[in-house]
Amino acid sequence: MLSTVQKRYLTESWHDASKTYEVRNPANNQVIAEVADCGAEEAKQAADIATQAFESWKNTTAYERSAILERWHDLIHENVEMLAQTMTAEMGKPIKESRGEIAYAAGFVKWYAEEAKRIYGDTIPSQHPNKRLLAIRQPVGPSFAVTPWNFPSAMITRKAAPALAAGCTFISKPAEQTPLSALYLAALWQEAGGPEGTLQVLPALNPAPVSDALIDDPRIRKLTFTGSTEVGRMLYAKAAQTIKKVSLELGGHAPFLVFADADIEQAVPQVMACKFRNSGQTCVCTNRIYVAQSIADDFADAYAEAVKKLNVGDPSDDNTDIGPMVDEQGLNKVKAHLQDALGKGAQVITGGEALEGLYFQPTVVRGVTTDMKMMQEETFGPVAPILTFDDEAEAVRLANDTPYGLAAYLYTQDLSRAFKVAEALDYGIIGVNDGVPSSPQAPFGGYKASGVGREGGKWGIEEYLETKYISIGLR
Repeated sequence: MLSTVQKRYLTESWHDASKTYEVRNPANNQVIAEVADCGAEEAKQAADIATQAFESWKNTTAYERSAILERWHDLIHENVEMLAQTMTAEMGKPIKESRGEIAYAAGFVKWYAEEAKRIYGDTIPSQHPNKRLLAIRQPVGPSFAVTPWNFPSAMITRKAAPALAAGCTFISKPAEQTPLSALYLAALWQEAGGPEGTLQVLPALNPAPVSDALIDDPRIRKLTFTGSTEVGRMLYAKAAQTIKKVSLELGGHAPFLVFADADIEQAVPQVMACKFRNSGQTCVCTNRIYVAQSIADDFADAYAEAVKKLNVGDPSDDNTDIGPMVDEQGLNKVKAHLQDALGKGAQVITGGEALEGLYFQPTVVRGVTTDMKMMQEETFGPVAPILTFDDEAEAVRLANDTPYGLAAYLYTQDLSRAFKVAEALDYGIIGVNDGVPSSPQAPFGGYKASGVGREGGKWGIEEYLETKYISIGLR
């Protein structure tokens, strides 16, 4: 399938690019593909095509859209190994995690194939006997997505599947590091019978010209973005000029609270999964592990021993747990955060060293204080700082002491505490005794500087719908 997408981009059909750039494997720096490097002209063409395709796509029945989505889901499953290997090659995710992500990505397509048939309206009681009042839901219009490199398949389907199910056309600008996953998924959409122009993919080494052209276009009625808070703020401001519907899934700084009643043997694997998935390069990875003072030493020892057993290596190997950072910039941030912490008094329990290439040892740190960089922003790497708290009130206060509010976690055997703390945490996603809570049928999104809107579940498709009120006067 590589020949289908190599040096190409997709609008109403595949086009050979006049300009390309190289995609490299972060595990070995080898070139794995040349892909299209799109710009403003290609974006303007895509907007024209999306607008035209929308006129027919919005008028298809929910059952027609559902059937195509079902076929797309089946094709993703049939091609799971190819998609997983592609993801591992272009961004370094361990292959066993890549296979899991493809299943997760397919789950969104399956869910929204079903949800397409659940776009309900309402009848409203009228105060006038000669009037009938209705509210119906209609697709918002052509939509534009900017997706990240850390979940290059799931972030496509989490956005595209509800848009297409609702009757919107969809243009994607994948992260420059990971265009192949998006291009392959689009090829499978075509194979499933997706009409021309309904799903387009525009890779670009420099995202600004593509994004600016589409966000400035008033015909593009929806913007969805997953990425940093800084970029999200800029896109939010740009989208305001044409009053687009916007959903933003932005940065996080997730706390994990481990209470004194926790079973350490059971808690450690959950905190491990939460921290070191994708080598710590996810927006919902825990960045701050707060442990009750009375069990802090026992927990830190058990956690460090578990971290020592993680295998660092070739992400295409089934036994690998920790792959490379996606690029040198990511590696340098991990190094800088750790050096800053050590310079201010933190101590490494295990790990702490950069390895050859873009690899960094999985690391556990104690003696962390609030003035350290890793306590103020996402490290986005395999470094786990352990801190302590004295009581429940302090734990909640420390957890909420951040401008971010995407995901938070807690471990306790006390049901009352679980409810009270979960309700007190200012976050959009809460994992109680669960380090990996995300699911296609559940809402995903954050509070405060972590974004606006929700993806997943019934909430995700609402982001692509408008409500129209109809009043009918009877004779």
